[in-house]
Amino acid sequence: MPPRVRSFIGTFMIIFLVIIYALLATTVATLTLANYPWWVHLLYFFFSGLLWILPAMLIIKWMAGPRKQR
Repeated sequence: MPPRVRSFIGTFMIIFLVIIYALLATTVATLTLANYPWWVHLLYFFFSGLLWILPAMLIIKWMAGPRKQR
């Protein structure tokens, strides 16, 4: 697959990932964290805010294509 097409598809995959992940993380927070103190909310959103990076890194790695052998 050409690199430009791979980058184009990967861009939309990352946008889709961020939107779905944000909706999912917010839904989980509103359903489960309503009666918890502020610091639990802070910890939840800190870790859930970092967690989306892992699948995004995989998408970016795929977008970069295979490593070139020397």
